[in-house]
Amino acid sequence: MSLLEARGLTRHFGGLRAVDGVDFDLRPGEVQGLIGPNGAGKTTFVSLLSGRIPVQSGTIHLAGEDITRLPAQARVRKGLAYTFQITSIFPGLTVFDNVALAVQGGRAQIGSWRGGGAALEAAVAAALGQVGMADLAGQGAGALSYGHQRLLEVAMGLALQPKVLILDEPTQGLAAGEIAGFMALVRGLVPAVSVLLIEHNMEVVMGVADRITVLNFGRVLARGTPAQISADPAVQEAYLGA
Repeated sequence: MSLLEARGLTRHFGGLRAVDGVDFDLRPGEVQGLIGPNGAGKTTFVSLLSGRIPVQSGTIHLAGEDITRLPAQARVRKGLAYTFQITSIFPGLTVFDNVALAVQGGRAQIGSWRGGGAALEAAVAAALGQVGMADLAGQGAGALSYGHQRLLEVAMGLALQPKVLILDEPTQGLAAGEIAGFMALVRGLVPAVSVLLIEHNMEVVMGVADRITVLNFGRVLARGTPAQISADPAVQEAYLGA
């Protein structure tokens, strides 16, 4: 059974077939990696899933519901959260306020959070605690290291209480010592949250993913377990051996 399902997703830009008839399934409680060479269509594909770019053909279902034509914010409220490849925090606000804004704009009705209150504080504290940043709640987001800004963005995604969390290059900018902690964080999210991980760090992908989908030239090149993908000659030629 699929939690997030795409069938025949297509998006062309002029003569460029960025996503060309892709089928995809993310299971409940799964961490799935999405890899491929630069220009393979990964970011366009997840932008179609999240609603940032409209599909030209194909369908997307979340928990059995057709969300193909829903705008991005409506998909967030249905339980699909996407953290961007480039940090999208509010640097002039505190860490706490960044996460609070995510809570207010997420699955809960905005009116129920107006004026703050214990429920809002608890939701923010829980999200920051998951990424190990509870002690930085009062710090300005713009003063954080780049690695901590990436973790703050993950906290903002978690604050939305998603069913599916899409992480786009989350370890970019993390120090070597922070990556092991991030891998533990991702594994700790399941089974409550299913994770789609777009990542160039193959140690991370192979270490946390249950399954991996490989894109190349806008199409699915291979699917399988980390062991199967590592041993696939086509994947080695197109990506892993590069």
